[in-house]
Order: sequence, then structure tokens, then C-alpha cells
Amino acid sequence: MTNTPPAEGTGRPADPFTERTPRVVSASKLHRAAARRKAGRFLAEGANSVEAALATGAAVELFCTEAALDRFADLVDTGRTAGVAVSVVTDRAIRGLSDTVTPTGIVAVCRSVTRTAADATAHAAEAMDVRDALASPRLVAVGQGLAEPGNVGTLIRVADALGADTVWLTEGAVDPENPKAVRSSAGSVFHLPVVRGIAEDDLVGRAHRAGLQVAVADADGEVDIERADDVLAAPTAWIFGNEAHGVPADLAAAADLRVRIPIRGRAESLNIVTAASICLHTSSRLQAGS
Repeated sequence: MTNTPPAEGTGRPADPFTERTPRVVSASKLHRAAARRKAGRFLAEGANSVEAALATGAAVELFCTEAALDRFADLVDTGRTAGVAVSVVTDRAIRGLSDTVTPTGIVAVCRSVTRTAADATAHAAEAMDVRDALASPRLVAVGQGLAEPGNVGTLIRVADALGADTVWLTEGAVDPENPKAVRSSAGSVFHLPVVRGIAEDDLVGRAHRAGLQVAVADADGEVDIERADDVLAAPTAWIFGNEAHGVPADLAAAADLRVRIPIRGRAESLNIVTAASICLHTSSRLQAGS
């Protein structure tokens, strides 16, 4: 379906939507968190994200420029075949739907795919399949108070790549359906269950109830990640702290393990995504061999 009938002999819509078209205006509002919560919708930009949105049935509408009809012909055809509305828009309209300096030319409006903490609890309680990622996870990546959308998205991408079952985000963390977070996840936000809004004072208890030990990535931790194979083979929730402040002292104290990554060069520390990659890879490798 397109927004207008194609001009005779061209196969193209006669009048692309502009930035003032009500549907474009409505979609553009999804850059704001309040609008996303109210609508239960968010924006996904770029080929990887749009492809994943279509593959998982999350996309409800595609906006693309004339040039994008050719550049992303396969995605457009996939959307149309699935019954997703395809609306052709002007270059100016796509800039309003994008949050990048150089828009890719294709944006999907998607149904919300992340869960609140309350939703996830209800889902886990009702799940009958013991393999369900929310009911019985073995490896969880926890973003504690993460403020940077790029870090949230990349954490989701790393967790997906390294075989984590789910990502948990505490209260105060940036919305994982923020356009930059979605783009940084490179489609992984559609692949992996993401639970948002977990209270920090319930975080350790929540993990324990799920059968998980809690490990904190801590530069001063007493456990060396290179000498902890036996303990890290167990089901684990890894907590990665806020970019500026790290994991709060009381939360770190409540964890079962405080794990350090040896730094042998002159760098003072590792950024959150690098630390998460090392920790999740270690656990994933050990769990696969256990």
C-alpha cells in the first residue's frame, strides 16, 4: 500500500507526503519519550533495524524517500507483502523522521517491543516453557542507570551477539526505544527480550528469584575474571554501572561477586561496552562448556 496512486506509467506515487502531512507529523512526535509511551510505538531507522522490525512483525508502517524505493527495494517489497503500509515522503519529511545528520531514507514505525518490569514479572510467572528467556534466564546483562542511548543500544547488541537471554535496564536508564538506542542496537532490540524500569532496590532479589547469581563489573573487585571459571559458569546477571558514577556502593555490596578485569596497559579504565563484552563473553563461553 502506498500513500497515493502511482502516476500513470511511472509506478511512483504522484504526491509524496511532506513534513506537514498528519501521518508524518504524528510519527515525528515519536522522537519524544512521552509520545512513545502514549502511542506504544517507536521509530527504527536504517536497513538493519527495518529488516529486523519486518522480520519480527513489529513494523506497522514504512516511510521512505523516492530514492529509497530503489535502494531498499527488497525491504519495501517485504513490507508490502506483509501488509505493512509503505508511505513515500519527501527528503525534508524524512529528515524530520530521522535523528541522523545523513538520513538513510527509510524509517519504520514499530509496535513497542520492550517490556516493563511488571509485564516481565507477569510473563515469567505464566510461562510454561522452561526455556523461556524471561522465565529461566542463564545470562542477563543489566544496565544500571545508563544515560547514553548509544550505550544502551550497544549493550543490547553485545548481549544479543554473545548469547545473553535478556537485557534488564534499571529505573532511570534511558528508554531503549529511543531512536539512537534502536539504531545502535543494529536490530538486536527486536531479537532479545529487553525489560526496562527495574527498581534498583529489587534488582538483586529479582535476579536471585530467577535463579541467578549477581556479578558486578568493578575495577576494585576481589574476583579476577581470569581466575573465576568455576563460579562464572553458573547462571549470572552481570551489572554494568552508569557511565559517570559506576555501580552504587550499596548495590555492589549486595551483589554476590565483584569482578575485576585486569588492565595491563596504561589505560585507566574500560568503557562500559568493552567491559560488558569481556564479562558476557566469559560467562557465555563457560556456560556453553558446562
